[in-house]
Amino acid sequence: MSDRPLVIDVVDNGGQWTHREWRMLRYLKVDTQIIDNTTPVSELRELDGLILSGGAARVGLTGELGNCGAYLELDIPILGICAGHQFMARHYGGDARESPEPEFGAMDIELIEGGGAIFAGTNATQTVWESHNDEVHVVPDGFFITAGSPSCKVQGMENEAGDRFGLQFHPEVNDSEFGKEMFENFVAVCRARQGED
Repeated sequence: MSDRPLVIDVVDNGGQWTHREWRMLRYLKVDTQIIDNTTPVSELRELDGLILSGGAARVGLTGELGNCGAYLELDIPILGICAGHQFMARHYGGDARESPEPEFGAMDIELIEGGGAIFAGTNATQTVWESHNDEVHVVPDGFFITAGSPSCKVQGMENEAGDRFGLQFHPEVNDSEFGKEMFENFVAVCRARQGED
């Protein structure tokens, strides 16, 4: 196992709560910084993980999100939140587009078959904070749905390799009942991967 501290950076996609993601990682004793989504891959630090933040970009309309496509080619665990989640789905061949029923505020979601790694140790039904006009409509091949709600079928997704995770809601917002646990679970995935190197 490496003696190097765990390094997980947060990609700023213009989201209003990006600093909260960074703050949560700092609270969990992770070496972290916020980087702009136009940062070239060649300028990234030696990372153990990456978070693609939410943002104002309408991924369901434009399909674009800075250099996030290049970041998704990195061999490290990656968590996509809101727009980051939608972009991840599109990048790997799924589909994200306008929500039939946009969600704003506290909503209840239900885990599907235990919810995968990010939801480990959380309740089967839980309250999360939503803020989106677009959503994932089709998960990519090799991904499975980890959580859903009546108005948004893909509240969470994970790939079969266990290193790509997407959340439609905002775990970094205090109103998300188990947000801290979700960040802890992502950090645990990154730490386990670091131990394999």
